[in-house]
Amino acid sequence: MAEVNTPVPARIAFIGFGEAARAFLAGWRGEPGFAAEITAFDVKTDAADPAVRAAKLADYASDGVVGAATAREAVAGATPVVSVVTADQAHAAALSVVGHLAPNAVFLDCNSCAPQVKVKSAEKIDAANGRYVDVAVMAPVHPRLHRTPLLISGGHAEAAAPMLAALAMSAEIQPGPVGSSSSIKMVRSIMIKGIEALVCECVLSGRLAGVDDIVLATLDDTFPGFDWKKRSAYMLERVMTHGIRRAAEMREVALTVDLLGLEGRMARAIVDWQQQIGDLHLKASEIGSDHGARADAILAALGKRAEPAE
Repeated sequence: MAEVNTPVPARIAFIGFGEAARAFLAGWRGEPGFAAEITAFDVKTDAADPAVRAAKLADYASDGVVGAATAREAVAGATPVVSVVTADQAHAAALSVVGHLAPNAVFLDCNSCAPQVKVKSAEKIDAANGRYVDVAVMAPVHPRLHRTPLLISGGHAEAAAPMLAALAMSAEIQPGPVGSSSSIKMVRSIMIKGIEALVCECVLSGRLAGVDDIVLATLDDTFPGFDWKKRSAYMLERVMTHGIRRAAEMREVALTVDLLGLEGRMARAIVDWQQQIGDLHLKASEIGSDHGARADAILAALGKRAEPAE
């Protein structure tokens, strides 16, 4: 690990054990000297579908994690507690550990939810002798894993920074109260997830009309160096793989915009594309890597058929 004065935590708990949690853990375990015990609770272990439960239990086993039956059990004696759930479950995740955290445990809320929601969560965690930190994850967790850029804010950010440094994480303090980091993430997501939604509508429409290659070529002329075919293939994969989670985030973005006194019209339109494609549950790894193959798979799942290129 990097040389810092703060020791690496002895026990770390995850609330939610999906892509982000597993990426952070993989990165930490690649650092010399990392030996923390890892506990986790994920609501998928309570799912009605036995296949969903089994898959999450398999994740615990393959990653060498102590799976807990409840969030309360997962956080016992742990600091930090890292919350990485879907945006719509962020406040519920915080409430699930209130009264069960170790004294002065750092609660890292890494979820993409409205700043106002994080303020409510912080009030509950801090009132229960925890130390709440607003964390905004500012890039995809792959390929940088635990070194993915983070913004942290709130009254406990300064105290949490040395711990994050001990874990070799790339955290920057964003001055201001809880919500300061999340405001940046939420507003930024209008553009990032919005481009994905635009690509979906543009490429799928172009594919149906048989003009997608021409359209993307003209976009390369307008935006030189962007490589629209390659980027479109990547964005289609992101929406196929993470559309449901992104839709939940964009609902929080729409709420953020509403509470700022505007109307989150674009954010809500983005929700529709992300949700619709995410709900198809397509496995991008089983589909060709170019934009055309991915677009055709989406269209087929939607009951549409692309026109053959002339």
